[in-house]
Amino acid sequence: MADADDVRHLALALPHVVEIDSAGFDFRVAGKGFVWSYPERRPGAPRRIRTDIAVLYVGDEAEKQALLLGEPAVFFTTPAYDGLPLVMVRLTQVSVDRLKELVTDAWRMRAPDSLVGDVDQASTP
Repeated sequence: MADADDVRHLALALPHVVEIDSAGFDFRVAGKGFVWSYPERRPGAPRRIRTDIAVLYVGDEAEKQALLLGEPAVFFTTPAYDGLPLVMVRLTQVSVDRLKELVTDAWRMRAPDSLVGDVDQASTP
């Protein structure tokens, strides 16, 4: 089971990541967001920042649908995210190891190619 502290630790372990000041967590690489707290919106209520849910950047609609259909207990979306390459992950339903994969993949898709190459070379035995 993962939590917001795990998201923070994993995101900040990646190169050139900046944490944006927020009520929860919000991480960027090269000015592009790749993981942040879910800003829950309900009609008639103020926005609530959910640190138990992370919004993750994914590659495309096909990947988004695969995650949503493959693991509905872990991933979900809302109409506000229709057409966007983003999914929400329930942190209490994912292991830290799996979260590391998800955060790293999101970072890879948003980071400049030169940074991705550096990380790939560093992780090759």
